[in-house]
Formats: sequence, C-alpha cells, structure tokens
Amino acid sequence: MAPGQLRFGHHVTFPPTGRRSFTDGQRPIPPLPEPPATHPVSDPIVHIAHLTKVYGRRKKPVTAVDDVSFSVAPGEVVGLLGPNGAGKTTTLKCLCTLIRPTSGKLEIAGEDVVAHPTRALGRIAAVLEGNRNIYWRLSPRENLEFFAGLQGIPARRVKGYIAELLDAFDLTTKANTSARMLSRGMQQKLALACALVKRTDILLLDEPTLGLDVETSVELRGALKRMAQEGSRTILLSSHDMHVVQDVCDRVIIIQHGRVVTDDRVANLLALFRARAYHFQLAERLTEEQEHRISSCFELIRFHHTDHTTEIEVELLRGEQLYQLMDLLRDTGVVVESIDRRDPNLEEIFLAILRRDQ
Repeated sequence: MAPGQLRFGHHVTFPPTGRRSFTDGQRPIPPLPEPPATHPVSDPIVHIAHLTKVYGRRKKPVTAVDDVSFSVAPGEVVGLLGPNGAGKTTTLKCLCTLIRPTSGKLEIAGEDVVAHPTRALGRIAAVLEGNRNIYWRLSPRENLEFFAGLQGIPARRVKGYIAELLDAFDLTTKANTSARMLSRGMQQKLALACALVKRTDILLLDEPTLGLDVETSVELRGALKRMAQEGSRTILLSSHDMHVVQDVCDRVIIIQHGRVVTDDRVANLLALFRARAYHFQLAERLTEEQEHRISSCFELIRFHHTDHTTEIEVELLRGEQLYQLMDLLRDTGVVVESIDRRDPNLEEIFLAILRRDQ
C-alpha cells in the first residue's frame, strides 16, 4: 500500500510549551503530546488475543500466524523476534489493518482494530519495509509536512517540530534534497522521522536498521534508545539486529512457525542463560571420537581447537548436566583445567531458544 493510501486522519493535541524532552546532550527527540484520556493507563495499550492468519486456498492453506497472544503496556519497548517467515511482519501488518486476520482480536488503546480501524490507527505510526515508507520525489521537509498533514496538522503549526526532527536525525543539510537522492541510511532515518511527525504514542517498527551500514545503524539505534529511555512512547520492534533489541527493548517475544515460544524480559533471559552457559578449558586436544561421544549427549555444545588444547562452550546446561559432562570428560581421560560461566549475548540466546523449540 502506497503512503498516500494509509488511513491516518486523527487530529493530535500538541504538548504544552516547555514540556521536557529527553536528550543525550546531542540530538533531543522532540516530546509527545499527552495521549487521549479515554484509555486507563494501567490497561495494555496493545492487546493481541488468539491472532491467526491463514493464506492460500483451502486445499493448500499456509498458516503464517498461529494463535498468537500478547499484550504491551504503555511506555513499554518490546522486541518481536523470529526467523524469516515466523509471522512477525504479518502480526504488525494486522495491527496496522494492512492485512485482515483470519481470526482473533487486536486492540489499540482499547479500540478494536478490525471493527474501528480509523480510531485505532489514530494512535499508531508504523515504519514497515524501511525506506519504502517515504515519497522519493519529495524532500525530507516536504515528506514531513505531508505526513503531518495526514494527521490533520497544518504546516504552519508543525514547522518548528519538523525543524527539530530534521536536526535530531541529522537531516537538516539535506532538508530540501529529493529523497531519492539520499543514501539508504538517510532514507531510513527519514522514514522514522515521518512516523514521529504524526506524534502518536505507539510506534511499530519492522526491521528499522535493515540494509544500513554499521555507522548509520549505530546512529539510528541511538535515536531509538533515547526514545525508549524517555518512556513516553510504546514501541513494538521487529528486527534481526540483536544489538538493537538488546540495547533498546525491555522485553522480547520470540515467534517460531507462527507461534509464541518465548515471552520474557531481556534481563531475565540474560540472567537465565548466564546461569546455564559454561566454558571449559581442556588440557589437551580432543579426538574426533571423543567429540562425537560428547556432542551426542549434549546438543547445544561447541568445540574450539588450538594446536594442543580444546575449549568447550555449552548452553542450556542444567545443574545435573554439568556433573554429567564433567563425568563424561573424566571417563574419556581428559584433564579439565578450568570451568567458567559464560555471558551469552541476546543473539546466542535467541538461537538457543530456536534450536530448543524446533
């Protein structure tokens, strides 16, 4: 669906003069207006119950999303993770009314997304498929004015806010350049700025750093982190970039084969896997036969060899399994020089969960 076809028409109240915005000392992200007071703050602002989406004909149906349920609290930043084809983008597009669900219930700030799409969409902004969210023949300033206009905000009232956004995303020097002439990174930043100019309190992001170079990805991650720390926006973020998710998100929901397999806080997952991941330093190099014997007993295990020694990294090791591995190493005649706990990152945890739930 082209940008001009999106049904965003909700009028937004601007914040009072002097309201504080979060800043890291360089580029502040402009503050939000107060959200409508029609929805209790204690209730979930995004609620999905038993969402199912089936594509295809009756003879060969494909279930993209299979009975997915979760809620997001106001101000929460949640990462939606999963391999390609897991159902992440379909879930986000159902929330945006770009795809009609086969069954289930979706609510934005208490409004039924299917029954009352206009009221629900008035609370959200989305960046889907990166730089395809902008009009390439318009300049960054013109894009921002256009998307503000879709919200019913006159250009004269949003002029100062647009200037703030251009500065926050380092686009001021390119403000009047056609968007098609910008780099991929600048186009991606402009897409995010166009979402923010709507001043909604809910932001849906699908792969916001996809295809960016390292420097631009870090810069965009910093902008997202500032928004997350300010806490006035609710962000649902789908990404394969685990650095973004670990830096920005409070909580992660992992989807595989259209189903939720994990829903937990990032801090909890890091602590859990830290307690169950170990590093063994051996005094000698293992033979292929010894490796095969060990790996047949422990699935999530990796071997790293030097000329004369072997290091073993193992994940998801329960208490009794630690002693089983030590007994097995002793039975093979191998001397263990040291055992240490590992500090796995979110990417390793994500892959371990996917392997566990295959």
